[in-house]
Amino acid sequence: MKKIACFIFITICYFSCVSKKKYDELLKHKLALEVDKAACENNYDSLLRAKNQLINDSVRLYAKLKNTEHLLDEEEDRAAELRSDIRHLIDKSTKETGQLTGSLADKQKQLAEIEKNLQDAKRQNDQLAASLAEREKKIQELQKVLDDKDKKVNDLKNKISNALLSFKDADLTVSVKNGKVYVSLAEQLLFKSASTTVDKKGAEALKKLAQVLKEQNEVNVMVEGHTDDVPLQKGYMGMNDNWDLSVLRATSIVRLLTSEGVQPQKLTPSGKGEFSPVAEGKNEASRTKNRRTEIIITPKLDEIFRILENN
Repeated sequence: MKKIACFIFITICYFSCVSKKKYDELLKHKLALEVDKAACENNYDSLLRAKNQLINDSVRLYAKLKNTEHLLDEEEDRAAELRSDIRHLIDKSTKETGQLTGSLADKQKQLAEIEKNLQDAKRQNDQLAASLAEREKKIQELQKVLDDKDKKVNDLKNKISNALLSFKDADLTVSVKNGKVYVSLAEQLLFKSASTTVDKKGAEALKKLAQVLKEQNEVNVMVEGHTDDVPLQKGYMGMNDNWDLSVLRATSIVRLLTSEGVQPQKLTPSGKGEFSPVAEGKNEASRTKNRRTEIIITPKLDEIFRILENN
C-alpha cells in the first residue's frame, strides 16, 4: 500500500505541471487502479479461502488415503493368505485327486475282475445247474430201476418161499440181503454126511426152486457149498479136503437145476469149504448150522450199469 501511495504522490508531483485534461485522465486511471486493486484484494481473499479449503480437503483426503492404504494393505495380506490357502488346497486337492484317481482305477480294476468272476461263476453255475438237472434225471431213472429191482427181488423171494412152503424152517430159509435173494438149505435136507449126491427130499426142493428160477430171465445164480471144520478123510471118494466136498456138492446142485430147465449160463457153482461159517464154535450145533448150501440169486444190473455209464 505504501508503495502505491508513493507512486501516486510521485506521479502527481511529476505531472503537477501537466494540463487539467491529463490530470483528469490520470485521476480516472488512478480510480480504475483502485477498483482493480479492490477486485484483486477480493480475488486474493477468495483464492486464499480456496487455497485453505484445498489444504483442508487435501489433509482429509490424505488421511482418507492413508486409511485406505492401510485397509488395502490389510486386504492384500488377507488376499496373500487366501492365495496361499488356495495354493495349499489346490496342491492338497491335486494330491488327493491323484490318490483318488489311483484308488478309483484300482477299484474299477477290482470291479472288472469281480464282474468277470461273477460271469464265470454264473456260467459255471448254469453248467452245474444243467449237470445237476441231468444228474437228477439220472438219479430218478436209477431210483426207478432200483425200486423195480427191489420189487422184483421181493416178488422173487415170495415166489420161492411159496414154492418151498412145504419144507421145514429148520431145513431151509429164504431171505433178502443186499438186494439179493438167499436160499439157505441145510445139509440134512440135501446130502448125507460126506456125500455129494442130492437126496430125494432135497431133489424135490431143488426141482420146485428150479420151476421158479427158469422163469427168471434177468438173474444170475451162485450156488455156494459150505462145510463144517471137521477135516475130510483124505482120498475119500477121490476128495482131498472140504474144499473139494463143497465144490462137488455145489456142482451136483447146478446139474440138477439145469436138468430141470434152468439155463446153464445163469448158474455158477462155488465151494467155500469151512471158511465162511454162520456160527462160531466147535460144538455140534454150530457145525450143523455151518453145513449148508446157499443159493444166491442176483438180479442182473445191466440197466443200472447203463445208467451209470451214461452219467
